Amino acid sequence: MIRRLALASAALGLLAAPVAHAEEQAEMTKGEAKLAKMLEGRVAGKPESCITMIGSRPLTRIDETALVYKSGNTIWVNYTKTPDAIDDSDYMVIRKFSGSQLCRSDQITTRDRFSDMYTGFIFLDDFVPYRLADKEGEG
Repeated sequence: MIRRLALASAALGLLAAPVAHAEEQAEMTKGEAKLAKMLEGRVAGKPESCITMIGSRPLTRIDETALVYKSGNTIWVNYTKTPDAIDDSDYMVIRKFSGSQLCRSDQITTRDRFSDMYTGFIFLDDFVPYRLADKEGEG
């Protein structure tokens, strides 16, 4: 019964916006959809060539999409020049040349978790900061 009502509503166009949104998400890869969800409600800032990495906070891999680093309320995204080299089944070996900073000039190689064999190279690009959007009219 509920399913029939939902189908009838869709036929009447009452669910047009959610259907359009679902179609839009269907065109995204799994990684792109995961990143979009992480960045919901955030706006991109000016890209920077380096970010400061504090302590042991992890650099998150999103398969075939981007590298993500969270620092406070900012989510830094590096879309890389080689997103297809980002694979969750590999681990990254990062060679930094700037101390506690990770820069686009640093080298990242990937290795297979099980065989420890070299699998690829990730070429970094600029890091894009995403911060929560200001909520105008509130406060």
